[in-house]
Amino acid sequence: MFTGCGTALVTPFRRDLSLDEDALRRLVRRQIDAGIDFLVPCGTTGESPTLTNAEQPRVVEITIDEARRSKTPVVAGAGGNNTSHVIEMAREFEKLGANGILSVAPYYNKPTQEGLYQHYKALAAAISLPIILYNIPGRTGVNIEPATIARLAEIENIVAVKEASGNISQMAVVLDLVPDHFAVLSGDDAITLPLMALGGRGLISVSSNEIPAEMTRIVKLALANDFAAAREVHFRFSKLMEVNFVETNPGPVKAAMALMGLLEPVFRLPLVAPKPDNLAKIRSALESVGLVQQVYAAR
Repeated sequence: MFTGCGTALVTPFRRDLSLDEDALRRLVRRQIDAGIDFLVPCGTTGESPTLTNAEQPRVVEITIDEARRSKTPVVAGAGGNNTSHVIEMAREFEKLGANGILSVAPYYNKPTQEGLYQHYKALAAAISLPIILYNIPGRTGVNIEPATIARLAEIENIVAVKEASGNISQMAVVLDLVPDHFAVLSGDDAITLPLMALGGRGLISVSSNEIPAEMTRIVKLALANDFAAAREVHFRFSKLMEVNFVETNPGPVKAAMALMGLLEPVFRLPLVAPKPDNLAKIRSALESVGLVQQVYAAR
């Protein structure tokens, strides 16, 4: 189910900072029409820390509703540093009809490897949905080590890891340790091909918010072992992949999507619009692939 390219969906807001449900529906339909393999609402790219307890399930519900006709899987983001709260969220998303859960490692309180194992074990016992671990130590302050991932892979409904450590050597060790059925997915657009060359099965992408068909094509070509063609697409869009992280995600990608006419350039504090010089870089990257459509006016 989770082989291929999934989009870590942004969450669009109106000028009054409320959830823009109509824009969200349009964005989800655009992803499906482009052939995306699965959708991931309410992750970091979706500004989940600033979504209310009512908004998170609503975002998931809308995504599921739009994805239902195409049977596109929806993997809802349910992570945090309070295990009981994570379980509560995951159970709610399960009731809504999500196909899986993406759960980031607990942040700030920096659990030990045993604490990480027990956290995910408790989550897996509480729901029947498949779970994708999310390792991004640059944001969480804690690394899910390969031995811990391998140990968690023994739990039946822990089926994959989104690896965003940036450490290719660590990813290679993970791939060597986990069973064949366990999917290792890239959490960084720019290193998708190196990971897939080692045996990774796909990507949970930021850039696919802007270019879903193209990011999906990169992954499909790599899965077919056509790395020459995959590199060609990768290099065409590498500047865009890079500029999406010129400031903290999802600031740049939302700014880019506003320039493309896909949403309002609205951010919830503590996120703010990219600096003018970085916005110019974003515009340049979009222009290089013919994607700019409208004047940007951030608020």
